[in-house]
Parts: sequence; C-alpha cells; structure tokens
Amino acid sequence: MLFTLLAFAVALGSLIIFHELGHYWVARLCGVKVLRFSVGFGKVILRRTDRHGTEWAVSALPLGGYVKMLDDAPAGASPKVAASAFNTKPVGQRIAIVAAGPIFNLILAVLLYAGLNMAGTEEPVAIIAPPAAETPAARAGLIAGDRILSIDGQEVASWSDARWRLMDVMSTGGRARIEVSTPSGAVQQRELDLPPNTMDPAEGDPLAAAGIRLAQPKPAVRGVIDGGEGQSAGLRDGDLIVAVDGQPAPDTGALVKLIQESAGKTLALTVVRAGASVTLNVTPRPETVNGQEIGRLGVQLGGNVPMVTVRYGVFDSLWRGAVRTWDTAWFSLRMMGRMVTGDVSWRNVSGPVTIADYAGQTARIGIVAYIAYIALISISLGVLNLLPIPMLDGGHLLYYLVEIVRGSPPPAKWIDIGQRAGIGLLAGLMGLALFNDFTRLFT
Repeated sequence: MLFTLLAFAVALGSLIIFHELGHYWVARLCGVKVLRFSVGFGKVILRRTDRHGTEWAVSALPLGGYVKMLDDAPAGASPKVAASAFNTKPVGQRIAIVAAGPIFNLILAVLLYAGLNMAGTEEPVAIIAPPAAETPAARAGLIAGDRILSIDGQEVASWSDARWRLMDVMSTGGRARIEVSTPSGAVQQRELDLPPNTMDPAEGDPLAAAGIRLAQPKPAVRGVIDGGEGQSAGLRDGDLIVAVDGQPAPDTGALVKLIQESAGKTLALTVVRAGASVTLNVTPRPETVNGQEIGRLGVQLGGNVPMVTVRYGVFDSLWRGAVRTWDTAWFSLRMMGRMVTGDVSWRNVSGPVTIADYAGQTARIGIVAYIAYIALISISLGVLNLLPIPMLDGGHLLYYLVEIVRGSPPPAKWIDIGQRAGIGLLAGLMGLALFNDFTRLFT
C-alpha cells in the first residue's frame, strides 16, 4: 500500500508541477505578476517567496495545484503594477497563458515517449496465439505463429505497438490491413474486420474476444525443488515441456492448472533437453490448500517470450513520441464522444483510486512501464483540461473565444451560470469515477 501511494504521489505530483509550470512560464513571459505557485489546494503547509515576489507553496490537499496571478491591480497601483495584471493583457496572451498548462502536459508526454524510444525497451514480439473459431481473427485467416509486421501500412515494432493500433481500429470498428510473416517465413496480407466495441472493462480484453492474443511460449522448468516429485521423475532445470500425454503442451498457466487438477494421476511429460526429446512419467503429489486437494510437482515453471529491443535515434524518437501523443489524445477524444452517444461504456471513466492502483502496478513492473504510464496520464490530463467545460482551462478558453467573436467579454451572468454548470458536471464525473473505482475493487 505504501509503495502504491508513493508511486501515485510521484506520478501525480510531477504532472501537476509540469502543468502549472506551463501557466507560470507563459504568464511571466507575457509580463503577468504571479502571486503564488501552489502544489495542492487548501491551507498552505510550506512556503517560500522568491525575488520576483512569487510565493512557492505546498498546500494540504495534494489532488491538484494552481497558479494565482494578479487579476485586478489594487486602487492607486503604479502603471507598472497595473500593466502586470492578467485581465489587462490582450485576449491572445490570456489564451496562451491558459492553454499553456495542458499543452505542457502533452509536451511532457512527447518527451517521455521520446526518452523511452532513445533508451530502448525490451518488448514481446507481435506473434499471435491460435485464434478461437468464428472470431474475426480466424475469419481473416490469421493462424498461430503469425508475426504481425505492419498494420494499415505502418510498421509494427512490438506486441504493444500492434495492440495499440488494433485497439484504435476497434474503438470505432473498421477494417485493418495486416501484413504478417507466417511460421513458414512467407509474408502475406490479411484483411481483419473488427466490429465496434463498447470497451467495457467488465467484459474483459476486447482484442482477445476478437481472437487476437499474444502467443504463449512452451513452458520450461525454471527450478527443481529438492525431494519433490519433479526431481524424483528426472525433471531438470532448463527442460522445455513440449507435450503432455502425447498432446502438444499448453501454455504455462494452463499447464499449472492441469497439474493442480491431476493430483495422484500420472502424466507423461515430453521435454526437450540439450536438443534431444525425453519422456518422463510424473505424478503430482496431492496437497490440501484451503480445503481443496490440488497437485504439486515441486518445480517452478516459466516460459521464454520472444523479445525485441525497440530503439530509435533522437529525431525519430521525438517524431514517434509526438505521433504517439497525438494518436493517444485523439483516441481519448473519440472514446469520450462515444461515451456520450452510448457506444462505449461509462465504466471506462477512472478516478484517483484506479490511477493510484495502476501507478503502483506499473512501478512494480519496472521503470519503463511506470514512465509510459505517467506519459499516458499526462495526455489524459492535458486532454481533459482542454475540454470546453467551465472551471477547466478549456472553459476559460471558450470564454475568450466568445470575447473575440463579441468584441467584449461574456456577461457576468453567463459566466456565473457556466461556473455552476461546470461545478455540477465535474462533481458528477468525479462521483462516477469513484463509483467505477470502488466497483473494480470489490467485484
């Protein structure tokens, strides 16, 4: 729990700081007086004032932050102070100051993705498992062992790359042109028709439902426990299990389940050892766990997933980072639109509990997964803040666009109505997000 909270605090804190730095930096560039830069809301806990008169603060409620600017110059202020007030600036500068926060979040995502591209990441090769019968993948002619090379003419570097592009197609439904390398080495084209999907988390992985799953390697022995049934039967560390009772061995998870269900029953395991095939008879030892009898072999099983190192040069990394950020932002907007029309489940709306949980999970996986997750949340934060909802940056931008069209700011009554509506909408969204969070936790 402590690790999860720490990972969440680092992720959220870095995104808030970068967002508010966008507002701060452009405000200073436009000559606006910044009174306070706060990480968090509410009562100030720590503060320090710099030589420009800006108070840098940490406040009690850490779920956000703000930059407080001089909005109206006090009566009798000097012309220099009056000119530094936010509301005296041209509408173009005010738009730039307000838009800078979410734009900085998008820039941060570009830089994070670019950094991962330059450093290089180890990712699974895009080799698919046998598609279930009558799924879109089976109808397209995809077979076990096909390696995805490109989708709609765009090269696929890894499984995560393939998954992202296919999920993008599935979000609205459509046809994907897939180039694959078959197990025999032939390069062939496939036409994959993917129906629109509601992306309901309760329904599981939509790509798996379409018959597209990452191929699982044959299970291998990763350790033999002294005195266990596996050792007695002659299993050795490094043995690759290729068949069980004369049938091709399932993946690691399925084999573990089979062993657990075979307490006291003899299984004939065919293994490959030093290039030679050996068949060993093993009998899982019955063991009672939580009142249920399961079989144990006394070995550790794992699998060798084919991996590829994905790495690019500086300029290519930046370009790919920008494209990935744009694609993700556009995908998010389309998903929001489909939620409004009812084509996508509202269960996709996540709140701080889910974000914290995923932050902890990705941090445990490794620094690469954690950084990629921070980039994803940074994009979500940027897109959310650009929505034309009063109380958000996008709401203020909407007011400024109205000002440009009318030639004067919107009437105070309009702004007041908008603020109330914005508060209600955001409260409703937060309530829905928390409801979804706790539903995921307790179901």
